Amino acid sequence: MQISKYLLALVFAISAQASHAEILTKAEIGIKIPMVKKPTTRPMTIAYSPEFNNYYVADGGLAPLGTATEAPISKSQIHAFTAKSEYINSEKPGYDNRSIYYNPNSKQLETITYNISSAAGFAPNTGIFGLKISEKGEILINSIDVAQVNPAFGNAATMPSYNPDTNQYLAKQERSNEVFVVDLKSRAKVSTITLDLKEAGAKFDDITDNFIAYTGVKGQELCALDIDHKAALLFNLKGEYVGRSELPKELKIRAQNHYTGTGYTNGMLFVYYETEGEFGTYYGYKVTK
Repeated sequence: MQISKYLLALVFAISAQASHAEILTKAEIGIKIPMVKKPTTRPMTIAYSPEFNNYYVADGGLAPLGTATEAPISKSQIHAFTAKSEYINSEKPGYDNRSIYYNPNSKQLETITYNISSAAGFAPNTGIFGLKISEKGEILINSIDVAQVNPAFGNAATMPSYNPDTNQYLAKQERSNEVFVVDLKSRAKVSTITLDLKEAGAKFDDITDNFIAYTGVKGQELCALDIDHKAALLFNLKGEYVGRSELPKELKIRAQNHYTGTGYTNGMLFVYYETEGEFGTYYGYKVTK
């Protein structure tokens, strides 16, 4: 009986250790995706679809003012690439994209628009939408409604991440270390996660202003890009700092990376290099092993 209890405790201990990934001291490049078309304004985030084994990069950009001949619909594009960084196509579904992600629960690519909270007033094509993809993996112009505006998301420019395990969203608030936890069924935030930036050796204006990633790694669920110190900072769901992975010191991150040009998908933190290639390049970094 005592041996059985010991073995059971040992199994739990091993399982607990296995559930935590090793944080890489120095981040490793996993993929480079050069943009082949000029972004509408600037790439925002990137998503990987395991269904098609493709990457999808979403541009952001407010819709123009409506006229007698043109509706006030955003001209922002979404660009499709293979897992080998080969360009597939681009399309304009009509959204001012802020976040794009693959939802394993709905089994579709989804986008969250600017002003999901309606904090900046109401506008057409605002909310969360499911994007259609062809059998060949091409992004299509068609889409479906997922959710309308929800004040629980807080800041208008937030770039929320999706937690498929809880079916909740993590919305980083600008100029702060606060992350709102949002359930679509609620019109109010479920809770607030306060990132321990002091323990991480950073301040709120060092990290991405609107973006926080959900990694899916137990005990290291949240990842923030520290632009000033060129590092990926990892936190648990309590906001406690658990470690860092250094990015290359020669990395040329610009001020715009505080607001756009980031993402986390397929186990990698993505950073947009605006100066590499004709239209910039996305680098995917492995920060955990």
